[in-house]
Amino acid sequence: QVQLVESGGGLVQPGGSLRLSCAASGTIISGKTMGWSRQAPGLQREWVAFITSGGRTNYPDSVKGRFTISRDNTKNTMYLQMISLKPEDTAVYYCSLTQDDLTTWGQGTQVTVSS
Repeated sequence: QVQLVESGGGLVQPGGSLRLSCAASGTIISGKTMGWSRQAPGLQREWVAFITSGGRTNYPDSVKGRFTISRDNTKNTMYLQMISLKPEDTAVYYCSLTQDDLTTWGQGTQVTVSS
């Protein structure tokens, strides 16, 4: 059974940085498509980064240049480095992994950007 556990969220001031982690168990993340999404109160979940099985990455314009997705296969962990954070980045952040056309989600970690 695939399980994903996010960590690293918290309160940060505008302009600050955070690194989120997504530790996987029950599968090997190497060669899998994985991603990060977020959901703010009252809004739909939106994706903010994904990395394909081949290592290609993609980001929406809202975070491009500020967010970087990566993974360490030796630790079976994916990361989201976030810099220049803005109040509108406040949301619960979820990681995901797709295997055999099935997507598994983590429980989420709260990121709050506020002064």
